[in-house]
Amino acid sequence: MTRTTMRAAVCVRAGGPEVLEVRELPVPAVREGWSLVRVKAAGLNRSELRTRQGHSPNVTFPRVLGIECVGIVAASTDPEVPEGTTVAAVMGEMGREFDGGYAEYALLPNSLLMPITTTLPWDVLAALPETYLTAQGALEA
Repeated sequence: MTRTTMRAAVCVRAGGPEVLEVRELPVPAVREGWSLVRVKAAGLNRSELRTRQGHSPNVTFPRVLGIECVGIVAASTDPEVPEGTTVAAVMGEMGREFDGGYAEYALLPNSLLMPITTTLPWDVLAALPETYLTAQGALEA
């Protein structure tokens, strides 16, 4: 990967939709235990709306929101999930404790990366990770 900057939707403070700003940011540097994902699509969830409104007290702004995304591993520190792997990632403090999926690239903990094989289009695939975990949790409960 040769790009050094990316576009991201940054939540600059708590508030309405106007607090989201598209900004040019540095592509995150890969570090041990984390891999860089080229985000192809991100889900939109009530969780991000609540965080943007200021209802997540542990979130500091500015923050790139997004608790779920799908994409392709651009740089990996996990031999189980090499570069070029299609992945989904969801929750695990994405978009809260660290920047999430509302960006062209997301630096994510390897533990959140779920390798997948699919023929679904990116926009459809992006709507599934959180929905799947919600349904799975309901069945287990």
